Amino acid sequence: MLTHMLIATDGTELADKAVNEGLALAARTGARVTALTVTEGWSVIDVTHRAKAGAENPIADFEDAATRRARDILNRVMEEAEALGVRCTTIHRADRTPAEAIVEEADRNDCDMIAMASHGRRGLDKILLGSQTQRVLALTGRPVLVYR
Repeated sequence: MLTHMLIATDGTELADKAVNEGLALAARTGARVTALTVTEGWSVIDVTHRAKAGAENPIADFEDAATRRARDILNRVMEEAEALGVRCTTIHRADRTPAEAIVEEADRNDCDMIAMASHGRRGLDKILLGSQTQRVLALTGRPVLVYR
């Protein structure tokens, strides 16, 4: 029986589809949802670019922008959940690798299932990096519902 689902999102169009479908499933089953978005740490390239553009504190600027984006993403999920009558809590994990944070939160919240989008990388990028979805599948023993 599905009672608690973790829905991971990065706010992209594909992830929004997974959110929509995950919330619809939760509404049909009466499950509650934990919505998660993860912000990776700042990169030297990004901070250097911001500094060259005149930012006084490029790291703080990056972190503020990431926090605002995460809040916007999670607010959209919360609004949709409320419209469907789904109980939903939200979590933003900062400075983490997405796959690891997703698995940690699913474990911490004792979720029955993880729902997320497939992020189809292609070519050399897929070989070198793999996708976060593939990493989640490798790291967890929980069922993972992958939306294409």
